Amino acid sequence: MISPTLANMALDGIQNLLADNFRKTDKIHFVRYADDFIITGRSPELLETCVKPLIEEFLKIRGLELSEEKTMITHIDDGFDFLGFNVRKYKGKLLIKPSKSSIKSIKAKVRDYLNANKTRRTDVVIAKLNTIIRGWANYYKHVVSRKVFGDLDHSFWQMTWKWARRRHPNKYKGWVKGKYYRRIKGRDWRFVEKGNAEPLILLGPTRLIRHTKIRAKVNPYDPAWGDYLKARWKRKQLLGVATRLINA
Repeated sequence: MISPTLANMALDGIQNLLADNFRKTDKIHFVRYADDFIITGRSPELLETCVKPLIEEFLKIRGLELSEEKTMITHIDDGFDFLGFNVRKYKGKLLIKPSKSSIKSIKAKVRDYLNANKTRRTDVVIAKLNTIIRGWANYYKHVVSRKVFGDLDHSFWQMTWKWARRRHPNKYKGWVKGKYYRRIKGRDWRFVEKGNAEPLILLGPTRLIRHTKIRAKVNPYDPAWGDYLKARWKRKQLLGVATRLINA
């Protein structure tokens, strides 16, 4: 945890620096997570000639510099990736989706695990994959992910089918399907171990829950905000229960 903590300490002050040097009409806004940040502005010229040099000077004093690979100036209509999300406007409407690199990464992670565990017990494989897939789904269930979730379900089915076929090269397809797949709640081809074991979860039915921004002035150590935080936590817990029921 020391790395993001040090990054936050080193970069504290950028927001005030921008506020002191630009007007509201410049539309300068600053968003930061550890050492990753984005800065918006009304024009690329303003960002290139005014904002960027100011940030570079701020970092230089602290012995830091901008990463040439990560630093870019782009229009919101062309979009950009931030923390695994793609942020982009489509005909004036802002949509936040899982980034292509993150989608590629989760596919590779599932594929690599299956390739490295060709003979492991099916229930063990499913339990591990569910941990990977569920964590990814929880990270992206607050944005526009419905189509991506559906596409990933199909990709994961293809991977598990290839894994199952490779284990029994001399068996016909119907036999393999009968051993590793069954119909559950009207949905066929669910990858599952025989018996009452947990099947491979589906991303498609995951309930998408829009994130509710917390009030900026909230202090968790101030008793005056106790009721607000309890109500927020209760709502989060109830939504979590609903999500688990849908995926059951």
